Amino acid sequence: MTTTTPNEQGTIRTQEICRHYTLGKSIIRAVDGISFSVQGGEFIALLGSSGSGKSSLLNLIAGLDRPTSGDVEVDGRSLAELSSEELARFRRHSVGMIFQAFNLVPSMTVAENVELPLRLAETERRERSGRVREALERVGLSQRLAHRPGELSGGEQQRVAVARALVNSPRILLADEPTGNLDSHTGAEIMQLLGECNQRLGMTVLLVTHERALAEAHAGRLLFLADGKLVVDQPNPPAAGQSREDA
Repeated sequence: MTTTTPNEQGTIRTQEICRHYTLGKSIIRAVDGISFSVQGGEFIALLGSSGSGKSSLLNLIAGLDRPTSGDVEVDGRSLAELSSEELARFRRHSVGMIFQAFNLVPSMTVAENVELPLRLAETERRERSGRVREALERVGLSQRLAHRPGELSGGEQQRVAVARALVNSPRILLADEPTGNLDSHTGAEIMQLLGECNQRLGMTVLLVTHERALAEAHAGRLLFLADGKLVVDQPNPPAAGQSREDA
């Protein structure tokens, strides 16, 4: 398989971004002056111990939170310049998100859960069913459309969450500990799906994980965080004679 080359869409740039919280008389520096750039089509892993700032940084890139100072640019546009409504539109159309908790609606079927982003984006009804089915086929669950989350295994629920993240064809896929609630075999399947999103669909992927071996097996670049700061930014080329997909 040919590795995706960097493209114009899905670029990310953070410039001295900070997110500080006040807790009593103390200041919590969740993100503390982080700057880095991501080319479109890169697969990057954010590593660090609990409390290092990984998830806080991901939320800033997603526009779920606003920085105390500094800036995030996506495709050359500053998120600070966007209104709350524009940020919501940005998330609906440009960003797919996957979390450790599957965050599926228990009362909805699999198809309805995957369709939800399309409804929020006001996609025409006649287009939605085809896109839902295509997303579920991509994750191997086209036969589960009418099931509800409680009838699925943990791995199947996470695959539904991946399909939901993909259904709007986002430029950027953000995954926050997506294998944290899964066994190693099922986790490997989810990581394979993320790799396919990156290599076959050209999506920019940012993976938050505390598992270095997982990151080294799939990401092309490793960013290590500690105490809200970026301490190491290093490339992670595949081993000689081995493609990233085979890792």
